[in-house]
Amino acid sequence: MKTKLCGMCEEQTKKSRNSKPHDYMSRIDECRIFKGRSERGFEEQDYQCQACHSKMTHSTNKNDLAWTLWQG
Repeated sequence: MKTKLCGMCEEQTKKSRNSKPHDYMSRIDECRIFKGRSERGFEEQDYQCQACHSKMTHSTNKNDLAWTLWQG
């Protein structure tokens, strides 16, 4: 069963890497920190919307989308 995204989550998927989650998103799980050979690494954090129950991952990796909706 697919979840219908609320308007806040639809907007969240378009936001930049530096943007904060909307007010109804809660962190789930621990933040994942990835480090390579250089000091520059990136982080990923999972969130779930309390309004529509959709889940997203926020990534600071420049090669990934900033906000990725989980396909369930």
